[in-house]
Amino acid sequence: MRKTGRPDIISEAFGDPADPALLLIMGAMASMLWWPEALCRKLAAAGLFVLRYDNRDTGRSTTYPRGEPPYTFDDKADDAIGVLDSHGLDKAHIAGMSMGGMIAQLVALKHPSRVASLTVISSSPMGVDTSNLPQTSDAYIKHSAEGAHIDWSDRRQVIDFMIKDARAIASTAHPFDEGHMRAFIERDYDRSGGLLSATNHFLLKGDSDRWRGRLHEMKAPLLVIHGTADPIFPVEHGEALAGAVAGAKLLRVEGGGHELHPEDWDVIVAGIVAHTRANWHSKRGPDATSLDNS
Repeated sequence: MRKTGRPDIISEAFGDPADPALLLIMGAMASMLWWPEALCRKLAAAGLFVLRYDNRDTGRSTTYPRGEPPYTFDDKADDAIGVLDSHGLDKAHIAGMSMGGMIAQLVALKHPSRVASLTVISSSPMGVDTSNLPQTSDAYIKHSAEGAHIDWSDRRQVIDFMIKDARAIASTAHPFDEGHMRAFIERDYDRSGGLLSATNHFLLKGDSDRWRGRLHEMKAPLLVIHGTADPIFPVEHGEALAGAVAGAKLLRVEGGGHELHPEDWDVIVAGIVAHTRANWHSKRGPDATSLDNS
């Protein structure tokens, strides 16, 4: 597979650099802003040095022309390690959501010595045949298909579609705040300079044969957090992931969708903090440097 030169990856930190590090990896088409600042600060207040970053083709990190990304899924896993390297971190706790959860699994398999613990949110087991599990809901598939008719260079069309997307994956337990979501998506769109390049995430390939059936080799302690009303990856995907890794724990978020709803933050933060505290072996490297801010 083709490789590409190292991209510029923009990151941001919260908390005390002397605390154990937690690296957050977000999913497809989503910049670091989808790890809300207030959530990051709650994690930092609980004693973690929190890092979030823009994946390639999102936010202010390196972007590429739409249609043929010159990088692979494996490269994105190496990007995460690059963020740790750039900040002098020998090891960190890793948390990934959705596609970011799959990247996080790959990080833990490829670079086990760098991962103190792993948290996977709203994702699916990597390298496993999941055809026997419940699939993405018909309603979400119908909505997603509408994306093919969107002019991804048109700000209004993109923002309207993304709001519909956020509603389609929202929690069934909490109200959907369309005004807040619109303001957030407008901010993300404008900061990123549009979302056209972010659609490259759906074209990524990886070395799937190399990693197929190897989840049982994972050494990092695993916590799986999964909403019971997730329409993209039904909760059975989280259950399957937890069942594939020895000693893994599963935290169900009742009524949770494919999102980080503020009313679920206390549950999510408590789960992550308890998990990382039980595996407090992360340490900061001797040549630590300050983080780049977005």
